[in-house]
Amino acid sequence: MERYSRNMKTLSKEENDKLKEFKVCVVGCGGLGGYIIEMLGRIGVGSITAVDGDVFVESNLNRQILSSNESLGRGKALEAQLRMEKVNPLIKVEVVPEMLTEENSLDILKDHHVVVDALDSISARLMLQESCKKLNIPMVHGAIAGWYGQVTTIFPEDDTLNKIYNKDKKESKGIEQEMGNPSFTPALTASIEVSEVIKILIGRGELLRKKILFIDLLSSEYDIIPIV
Repeated sequence: MERYSRNMKTLSKEENDKLKEFKVCVVGCGGLGGYIIEMLGRIGVGSITAVDGDVFVESNLNRQILSSNESLGRGKALEAQLRMEKVNPLIKVEVVPEMLTEENSLDILKDHHVVVDALDSISARLMLQESCKKLNIPMVHGAIAGWYGQVTTIFPEDDTLNKIYNKDKKESKGIEQEMGNPSFTPALTASIEVSEVIKILIGRGELLRKKILFIDLLSSEYDIIPIV
């Protein structure tokens, strides 16, 4: 298919054809999540679940690719679906217009091949990891703040976020609330998250598993740190 012709050689035809059989859940459709859904849909992942109970506001316009002046006040998850209808109508986008909670997480996440973390809350990320563990689903984590980003891939037995974050922390938001978010950090971090998702799905390449990539765009430094 001409739509996917530029995927070829990066992916084999067999790998590319296989992508349409996979189902990926993206939790959060804002700065990270919008770019993640965009790239997953363009490369040809067949089914995407977009989870977000929030709506777009004007302060999202600097970095959230799904936002526009016309989408202000509209639900982020629904805009993800509408966007993909324009970009790649071959992709099925299921909309979950609510926040992920302990009560609904297992029902929302079940039957997916990979879950992608595009959240901005430490407590929500830890809850997401726990739910993925219960369902035996691999998860790709990403976080951003100012010039900085981080990505790691977490399999159900890893509990990686417990080693990154203090589980007893009570703050609802991550450090991005203090450092802001420009347009470029979400795009770069999301692209690395998507590459991890694709590697999981096709079973090829070295994953950022049991290690974390730290991105410092201000100093142009990329460091991979083992997590044991």
